[in-house]
Amino acid sequence: MRPPVAPPGWSRWLVPPAALSVHLSIGQAYAWSVFKPPLESALNLSGTQSALPFQLGIVMLGLSAAFGGTLVERNGPRWAMSVALVCFSSGFLLSALGAATEQYWLIVFGYGFIGGIGLGIGYISPVSTLIKWFPDRPGMATGIAIMGFGGGALIASPWSAQMLDSFGADSGGIALAFLVHGLVYAVFMTLGVLLVRVPRVTQGARETERRAAPAGPQVSAKQAIRTPQFWLLWLVLCMNVTAGIGILEKAAPMITDFFADTGTPVTVSAAAGFVALLSAANMAGRIGWSSTSDLIGRKNVYRLYLGVGALMYLLIALYGDSSKPLFVICALVILSFYGGGFATIPAYLKDLFGTYQVGAIHGRLLTAWSTAGVLGPLIVNWVADSQKDAGKHGSSLYGLSFTIMIGLLVVGFVANELVRPVHARHHVPAPREPADDTADRDHQQPA
Repeated sequence: MRPPVAPPGWSRWLVPPAALSVHLSIGQAYAWSVFKPPLESALNLSGTQSALPFQLGIVMLGLSAAFGGTLVERNGPRWAMSVALVCFSSGFLLSALGAATEQYWLIVFGYGFIGGIGLGIGYISPVSTLIKWFPDRPGMATGIAIMGFGGGALIASPWSAQMLDSFGADSGGIALAFLVHGLVYAVFMTLGVLLVRVPRVTQGARETERRAAPAGPQVSAKQAIRTPQFWLLWLVLCMNVTAGIGILEKAAPMITDFFADTGTPVTVSAAAGFVALLSAANMAGRIGWSSTSDLIGRKNVYRLYLGVGALMYLLIALYGDSSKPLFVICALVILSFYGGGFATIPAYLKDLFGTYQVGAIHGRLLTAWSTAGVLGPLIVNWVADSQKDAGKHGSSLYGLSFTIMIGLLVVGFVANELVRPVHARHHVPAPREPADDTADRDHQQPA
């Protein structure tokens, strides 16, 4: 499928809605916690088991983004969005079959493996195209797409909860909800496939681009992974994502557990509303904190994400079950840092490695997301299951896991402090001007 070139007069403002149609759809992943309690009840699953489809989906997101980036650049955004549509929607349809037949492995395979590939390809599909359309506003352009992914659960969470109320929370109702998700998202993502275009490039623009030399240090993707800076940023991203995703994946049952033993327990609809609020904070953080990083610097804003994030976890662990506003505010701050970390990391990479192959470097760094997608839910769910087996309940299910999260954020904070400029030996040699080449040839001619 050849990338569709925009005809003369095509408005570039039609491209952001195309990107949003894909990112708002695949952002449903952040509403998975709404399905956890019904799945656990209908299929007799533990919290760790019900998290597996989400965990595998995030793993496949990172892997497909890392290894599929070259294909996305080669085949263009329409091809990538089409692949994302087929994989993401078919993942829901397979999950519907798995729920209807009570075959849990089909849900894991459909939503986690197949759908996860759709997540990864869909996540990176519009980013480079938006940068090409908006060279004057690249931060705004990429922020639009990344914000859409963060805000997907804002729509999906109450929508999913309403379907489960209407269809029932048994295996048949879950299956029907998955089926509706797959069909509706297929239609919505088709809008992006049909609407997306790549800009028309004139010969003069090509010549200007060929002659323009990027300012500052430039590092290739192959060389970047050999630098300590890459792996320090990998650790920073992994720790920040682990802390955020640990709450996000189990948000609905977590807030219910925290206040189950109080006089004001949290209802199912209120828990779904909490998930939607987290999605809003995730979305707002992607625009707000990444813009703030332009003013205070990338290292300083990550100090905020990791240092203040650890403080928020400590407040929840100590006082979260005594105050709903405190619990909600701390969780919202953590999720805003989670979203901001995703939006800020491409700029951090650009600062360190330059614009040369920064997209490929970003794709490789997203393997940290895959690791965090396993680590965060595993810590929270495994600890909660263990504490439940030990006879504990309520907020006591999460004390140990929150302590672990604080430790991981401290590790990320230290890694961020160790980041230094990339040594010149890793830089790509700057190209010589054609005039210099001519002068060298003239100098070598015999007199």
